[in-house]
Amino acid sequence: MNDAIRPQPGIMDIALYVSGESKVAGKTEVLKLSSNENPYGPSPRAQAAFAEAAASLHRYPSTDHAELRAAIGAVHGLDPERIICGVGSDEVLQFITQAYAGPGDECITTEHGFSMYPILAHAAGATPVTVAERERRVDVDAILAAVTPRTRVVFIANPANPTGTMVAEADLRRLAEGLGAGVILVLDGAYAEFAGDFDGGVSLVEEFPQVVMTRTFSKIHGLGGLRIGWGYARREIIDVLNRIRQPFNLSLAQMAAAEAAVRDVDYTRFCATENARWRDFLRNGLVQMGVACDESFANFVLARFASSDEAEAADRALREDGILVRKVGGYGLPQCLRITVGDEAACRRILGVIATFKGIR
Repeated sequence: MNDAIRPQPGIMDIALYVSGESKVAGKTEVLKLSSNENPYGPSPRAQAAFAEAAASLHRYPSTDHAELRAAIGAVHGLDPERIICGVGSDEVLQFITQAYAGPGDECITTEHGFSMYPILAHAAGATPVTVAERERRVDVDAILAAVTPRTRVVFIANPANPTGTMVAEADLRRLAEGLGAGVILVLDGAYAEFAGDFDGGVSLVEEFPQVVMTRTFSKIHGLGGLRIGWGYARREIIDVLNRIRQPFNLSLAQMAAAEAAVRDVDYTRFCATENARWRDFLRNGLVQMGVACDESFANFVLARFASSDEAEAADRALREDGILVRKVGGYGLPQCLRITVGDEAACRRILGVIATFKGIR
């Protein structure tokens, strides 16, 4: 590298994010269960709104996302003035880290936490601090013990990716109280809609001034290909984040599709109900075959095999059948496979392949 041209501190420490695979050599029809995508796709209303937006692609979009924020606020019972929209919730997480952490600061993540969190910390020049979990669950006491005067941000995905486990609201409240007002607590709710009546952290945002909640349209709403997310916090935090947000970060088509998707509450409810049904079916089937699997509150399950070798072998068997799941050795779980919950046919096919692999049939 040219000694005269150097990137900012932390950037060269970033390990590039690797997304779920979508192709299997020699297979023309692949069942992709590696990226936690909605098997039913987006709402028909969202698809229609996206198509209609094509006639206006020569127009600049609004810079304040007012209509989309109003729709999110109406559906979720939130103040639109305290909502910020981004290119996926990843961009909102980036805003938070950029605004509140920098060189000399620390950002706490957990042992099996989403791999973007350390990337965001490094990109801001901060140091990511990884805290141990307890049996694939976030350990609030371990986080509090890891806090130092340099701690600026704590990232918690709830439900968590890739484990699918959850932190109880009482524990999150205890964490927020223990952190105090000087540390931003980020509650990443990318999978919140799959967790029953969980509010994603709204009540904690209302109670604690340093709590920020993020959500995405990529999962329950099936709009991963458009990249739309949002965050909710006290007005003073949102005002800070909007100062570093690009004014045209979302396109007209993105906003039109997202507004239609969030307003189609019947379709959202259908997707959540079907996911819960086939998630339980998939998990129970795996457990009955001797594959350990924690209760999941997301749209995937984490299958735990006896060893990393068995997990590798199971992955090969699935690939031979044209099925892609996610190996999670990079998350410190080499003996596990993360499997997206598909529709009925997909879940039955997964269990059939695993049964054959285990010699059960």
